[in-house]
Amino acid sequence: MRNVFLVGDELVAGHGDPKALGWAGRVAARTLPLAPDLAFHTLAVPHETTGELTSRWDEEALRRTLRTEPEANHVLFAIGRHDVHRGVSPTMTRLNIANFLDRAHALGFETLIAGPPPGAEADNPRIAELAAVCEDAASRRGVGYIDMYGPLARHEQWAADMATGHDSLPLQAGYGLMAWLVLHSRWHSWLGIEPPGN
Repeated sequence: MRNVFLVGDELVAGHGDPKALGWAGRVAARTLPLAPDLAFHTLAVPHETTGELTSRWDEEALRRTLRTEPEANHVLFAIGRHDVHRGVSPTMTRLNIANFLDRAHALGFETLIAGPPPGAEADNPRIAELAAVCEDAASRRGVGYIDMYGPLARHEQWAADMATGHDSLPLQAGYGLMAWLVLHSRWHSWLGIEPPGN
């Protein structure tokens, strides 16, 4: 059995999704038929910053890996938008990302980062800056990055979901779009599995 940890905030938990799947549930459902040896673990804490994520993810993951070898663990860090909402500086965000990536590397985890998606219109310029910081931090550590901001900032269905939902949460269609972006990134190669159709 190989562990796949999806670490993040309420977007990882799928809050606001009428089907209660979020993007994580949709991605797992599409992946498990291709790799039934995977065990998915959603480690979500609503409204947390990158600093708060850094301080807790490893202890939560390690208590779930007692019977697996280190090389059997993967972790996707899904960066939310709360560094923007709570005034975390770009410098501190960059340091937090470096810290959790270095910790994951030291533990032997294969890592991947998903950046923040667009949120409320007034916040989007700062979320775009946060996404750029996340992408740069991932690149500096040689870690794959999934851009959630760029494709969704221009997507009509995402905008419609954001206008209909509450608390800047997507609905069913929005989470489906996020799942599509994950599944059409380097997801399958990261997990060492053949994508469907190959």
